[in-house]
Amino acid sequence: MDSTKPWYMSRTVWASFVTVATSVAGVFGLSFAGVDNSTLTDTVLQVITAASGVAAIIGRLGAVHKLH
Repeated sequence: MDSTKPWYMSRTVWASFVTVATSVAGVFGLSFAGVDNSTLTDTVLQVITAASGVAAIIGRLGAVHKLH
């Protein structure tokens, strides 16, 4: 494993976030008993990907400098 990537590109990191979030939600009474963590992780990653695409478009539309 010679290549590197940012932490936010790691499925393991996101799966860990999902695990922590579902555990904390359980403390507050939310139940995720019927939810597969792998499916939930994939859904979270899809939402994050879509949100980052929207943010990129908004950022480009609001930019004040031209691209070279």
